Amino acid sequence: MGKDSFSDGDSKKGAGLFKTRCAQCHNLKESEGNKIGPNLHGLFGRKTGQVEGFSYTDANKQKGITWAEDTLFEYLENPKKYIPGTKMAFGGLKKAKDRNDLITFLRDETK
Repeated sequence: MGKDSFSDGDSKKGAGLFKTRCAQCHNLKESEGNKIGPNLHGLFGRKTGQVEGFSYTDANKQKGITWAEDTLFEYLENPKKYIPGTKMAFGGLKKAKDRNDLITFLRDETK
C-alpha cells in the first residue's frame, strides 16, 4: 500500500472513523442538509467551497481543487496545511491506512 497516495481501504473501518471523527460536523445524505460543516453528499467530483447554503472561508472557496481520492488523501492528513485558512477544526488523520479507510467509506456513502 502506497504511503503517499490513496489505495482502496476497509469501508467498515472507515464507517467507524466517520462516526467518531466526522459525523459531529458532517452529514452524508442529500436530504440531511449542512451541520457545522457542509453536507458531504456528492463530494467526489465537486470543487472546494461549492455546497449551497454553507458559509465557507475565502480560502476554501479559492482553493479551486476538485475533491477526489487523491486530493482528499492529502487534505485529510493535515487540513490546515492543505487549505490554510480553512475553518475546519480537525487536526487530520496522520495514518495513511485511516485515510484510505475513510475515503473508501466516503466514496460509497456520498453518492
